[in-house]
Amino acid sequence: MKHVETITLPHDLSEFTEIIDVRAPSEFAEDHLPGAINLPVLSDDEREEVGTIYNNDPFFARKIGAAMISNNAAAHLKGHLSNKDKSYAPLIYCWRGGMRSGSFAHILRSIGWRARIISGGYKTFRKFISEDLTTIFSNPELQLTILAGPTGVAKTRMLHTLREQGAQILDLEGLANHRGSVLGLTPETSQCSQKYFETQLWHAVSQLDPNKTIFTEAESNRIGKLHCPPALWKKLGEGQVIELKMETEQRAQFLLDDYPHFTAQPEHLKALLERLTKLRGHEQVQQWHQQIDAEKWPEFVTSVLNDHYDLVYRRAGDEKSNYAKPSTTLELRNFSAEILQKVAKQLIQSTQ
Repeated sequence: MKHVETITLPHDLSEFTEIIDVRAPSEFAEDHLPGAINLPVLSDDEREEVGTIYNNDPFFARKIGAAMISNNAAAHLKGHLSNKDKSYAPLIYCWRGGMRSGSFAHILRSIGWRARIISGGYKTFRKFISEDLTTIFSNPELQLTILAGPTGVAKTRMLHTLREQGAQILDLEGLANHRGSVLGLTPETSQCSQKYFETQLWHAVSQLDPNKTIFTEAESNRIGKLHCPPALWKKLGEGQVIELKMETEQRAQFLLDDYPHFTAQPEHLKALLERLTKLRGHEQVQQWHQQIDAEKWPEFVTSVLNDHYDLVYRRAGDEKSNYAKPSTTLELRNFSAEILQKVAKQLIQSTQ
C-alpha cells in the first residue's frame, strides 16, 4: 500500500470531494467522521466470516477478504461512484487504515481518482477526538455562559433564540437527542453512541470562536444514557450561570407546547412515568395515569412539575453542585417569541 497517499490528523478535510467510511455498517453506525458516507467493502456478516477464518488461516482469510472487497467495490463503482468525474478526490478510511481502506483506495486510484487514506484509520481519528476535546475545553479563553432554571422555563428554546440572533450556542441536548430527564426521549427515536456524541460535540465546539461568549444549558453529568466528557463537565462548572424563572402555570403551558407527544402518545408517556414509581411512590404515579386517562393535561403537567421536577431541582440546589451560584436571575412573563427575543437581546448585550 506504499503507493497510496496517506494524510495524518489534524488535517484540513475540506479539500476532499467526499469522505468515505469503508467499514461495516455497524461500525459506521457507532461512530464516524463528520460528513462521512458509508460504502462498506465488507458487510457485517462478511467481516465476521473473514475474522473467524483469519484465526485459523490468515492467508486464506486474506484471499477470501480480497474477493469480497472486490465484489463490493464493483457494486459501489456501478452505484454511488458511477457519476463521479475526473476531479473526484475522496478521503477513505477503515478501522486502522489497513487492508479495507488501502484496497479500495488502490482501486479508485487505478481509475484515475486521487484517493487518499487516513494514516491509522478511524482508530487514529478517535484518539485525536478524545485528546482535542480535552485541549479545547482546557483553553482558558473559552468561557461558557450557562442558562439554568427549573424544568419548563424554556432554556433550550432560549438557546435557539440566541442562535437566531447571532450568538454562539452549544446545544448539548440536541447533540444527545435527549431532553435530560426521565421524560426526555421523544417516542420512536433513540440516542446515538457515546463515541458519536463526542464526535458531534467536537465538531460543534471546534467551529465556535473561543474568544466570544458561548451559551449553553445547565445539564446533569448524564444526558439520558450519555455522559459529558470530563473536560466539558469541568468547564461547565467554571461558567457564569444565569437563572431563568417563569410562573408554574406558564411552565406547564410551555411543556405541553414543547412536548406534543405527551398528548399524542399517552401510553408511551405512562410507560415512562412508571420509572418514577420507586422515587415518587405507586399512589403518585397512579394519580398521574388517571389525569392522563381523563385528559386533564394542565393538571397533570402542573403536578409533574410540583411533585417531581421542582423537588429534584431544589435538591440539586441544596446539595454540592457542579455549577456556580447564579450571577443573574431573569424573569420571563411567558414563552412567547417576543419575550424570548427580548430576553435574548439582554443576554447578548450583558455578555459582550
